[in-house]
Amino acid sequence: MRRTLALLASLVTFSTPAVADGPVVVELYTSQGCSSCPPADALLHDLAKRSDVIPLALHVDYWDYIGWADSFASPAHTQRQQNYARVAGAGTIYTPQMIIGGEDHVIGTKPMEVADAIQAQRASITGVRIDVQRSGNRLQITGQTARTLDAGTIVQVVRFSPQQTVDIRRGENAGRQLTYSNIVTDWRTVGEWTGRGALDLSANVSGNAPVVVIVQEAGPGAVLATAVLR
Repeated sequence: MRRTLALLASLVTFSTPAVADGPVVVELYTSQGCSSCPPADALLHDLAKRSDVIPLALHVDYWDYIGWADSFASPAHTQRQQNYARVAGAGTIYTPQMIIGGEDHVIGTKPMEVADAIQAQRASITGVRIDVQRSGNRLQITGQTARTLDAGTIVQVVRFSPQQTVDIRRGENAGRQLTYSNIVTDWRTVGEWTGRGALDLSANVSGNAPVVVIVQEAGPGAVLATAVLR
C-alpha cells in the first residue's frame, strides 16, 4: 500500500494539462465511522493537489448507527450512491468507494486503479465544453457541444469545504483526529440541457466556498463537462 500511494503521489506532482471538457470528477463515498476509509480520505487529499481532477468527498449516513454520527453526512449523498448502484446493477453500496467521471466504480483504497481510471477519463473527449463566470451571487453557465445529447443532461452546482479536521470520539475510528478534504456541503441541479442549442443559464450562489459545475447524463451517468471556480 505504501508503494502504491507513493506512486500516486508522484502523479500528483506531475504537471498535466486539463482535458477540453474539464477536470475529471472523482466522487469519494466515505464516512467518519468507517475504519477502512482513512486511507481513501488521504488519497482524496493528495488528488486535491491536481489541477486536472475535481475530487469531492460525499459523506454518507449509513454507518452512523455503529456509534459515531458523521458530522458531514447527508442522506442525499447516500441516495446518490444508491442511484449509481442501481444504474450499475449493483446490489449493495459500500465505503470507501470512488466513482470517477460518473462511470468507473473503484474501491477507494486501490490507488493505482484510481489513477488508471482518471487517466482513462482524461483521454475520453466528450465534445462538450462549458464556461462558468461569477458576479457577486450570480453564476452564469454557458456551454457548447458538437453533438446532440440524446439522453439529455443535468446541470449541477456543487459547493465544498476545502479542509476540516475532526476529533472522533466514538465508533470504529474512536480516538483518532482525521483531516478531510473537499467535503461536499451542497449538491443541487440547476437545469437541464439537451444539446439542441447552446447552454445558457444562471444560478444563485452565496459565500466563499469553491463552486463546481458538472454537466452529467441523467441516471446518474457519464460526466460530460466540468468547471470549477476556487
